[in-house]
Amino acid sequence: MKSSAASKKIAVDPVCGMEVDPCNSEMTAEYEDEIFYFCAEGCQRTFEKNPGKYKNVTAGKKKGIWRRYLDRLNKSTDGKAMKCH
Repeated sequence: MKSSAASKKIAVDPVCGMEVDPCNSEMTAEYEDEIFYFCAEGCQRTFEKNPGKYKNVTAGKKKGIWRRYLDRLNKSTDGKAMKCH
């Protein structure tokens, strides 16, 4: 998930898959010249422990039970914004 605040309005937290507004997110990490945005400190810490695991995660990629849960929740709320943590 390569993203910069100037070029995208929405980024995806590579750990949990939540949408993050890069302009309002204070939690970021840089890995291999890419900036990653996070919805919560827990996701940022998880990423920093093993960034290579999350480097190529994209918004459309399903990530186990948590991502499936988020997909179902998103469908049941008609796409209204959700918050993680």
